[in-house]
Amino acid sequence: MTEAPPYPQKRTCPYEPPAGYREIGERGPVLKVTLFDGREAWMVTGYRESREILTHPNLSSQRTHPGFPIVAPRFRSQIARTLALIAMDPPVHDVYRRYLNPHFSLKAVRRMRPEIERIVAGFVDRIVEHGPPADLVPLLAVPLPSLVICRHLGVPYDDHDFFQDASGKVMLGTEEESATAAQELFDYIDRLVAEQIKNPSDGLLGTLVRERVVTGDIGHDELVSIALVLLIAAHETTSSSLALGVITLLEHPEQLALLHEDPDRLPGAVEELLRYIATTDLVATRVAKGDIEIAGHLIREGEGVLVSGTLANRDAAVHRRADELDLLREDSHHLTFGFGIHQCLGQNLARLELEVAFKELFGRLPGIRLAAPVAELPILGAGTVQRVLELPVEW
Repeated sequence: MTEAPPYPQKRTCPYEPPAGYREIGERGPVLKVTLFDGREAWMVTGYRESREILTHPNLSSQRTHPGFPIVAPRFRSQIARTLALIAMDPPVHDVYRRYLNPHFSLKAVRRMRPEIERIVAGFVDRIVEHGPPADLVPLLAVPLPSLVICRHLGVPYDDHDFFQDASGKVMLGTEEESATAAQELFDYIDRLVAEQIKNPSDGLLGTLVRERVVTGDIGHDELVSIALVLLIAAHETTSSSLALGVITLLEHPEQLALLHEDPDRLPGAVEELLRYIATTDLVATRVAKGDIEIAGHLIREGEGVLVSGTLANRDAAVHRRADELDLLREDSHHLTFGFGIHQCLGQNLARLELEVAFKELFGRLPGIRLAAPVAELPILGAGTVQRVLELPVEW
């Protein structure tokens, strides 16, 4: 194996890491990898080491730093490198989080449960009416998180086709496609925010206008950047996690049987699926703003740092039978939503959507099965992010 193995590597199974990642994990918990542009970056693969470095004061999210590791051409664009929250360090990051945390808290999300249950039931009604075979991507996985975040933000759902397509290109398109789509999304949200400032709605954007824009806490452009991040993050990763979760459960019928046996196991099952699948391979892309000593290595100021959720979540030093899916496991803790100050803002909402969707889908269609072999399912992604393009099922 080379001194600094290549990253990312191509997946051959939607729920298993690329074969080469096993060797990277064995070489960890901290090692250097080679990125697409030939530059090297540090990668942290151990679970404990990942938690340690994600709380280190010398780890920075400043994507405009010349040493920041770009893992794919599409992340070179100016918009991608200046996103609110994601590309910010304290103290500015902490201020933004303080504004947003109450709107995504466990308490706030629990109040949304009845509405999400009605939304999911409506989508499954349409799947049943459609009859087999049915493609769960356009019938459930894509529209569910889109509709939920649209209602939460106060974004017109009539425009969902546009931002679903655009957010997909931002996350998985070529460099040119990603930059163009990001600009189109930015311009769309810019117009939306201008309308909200004139006439605030009851959604989160309208609330932020009343609570933060009018008071001068944040400006127009800042609200646009916040909305852009929330719209893309809430839609793209949850959509993919839902589709990948369905595939994984259908490919592990003995595990799915445990849910049919007792639906109350669903919250724990969602945690195990989040640990096992790795929709997004990296939980952090950072740069050292000062020297960091970790696991016997010295990461110097200005060097890039990647934290692999895929490998940390399958760390055999922390998880028994780490490479097995076990919906009853008690050690299903994971880093899929990150750790520390940048932990995913929407994690409570994502968990609820997955739980409700799995409960309704498998409860209403207990005989559901894949209508095509897993190897033939079109799945876009080369290690950093996965997106299921089609998910045909029958029952």
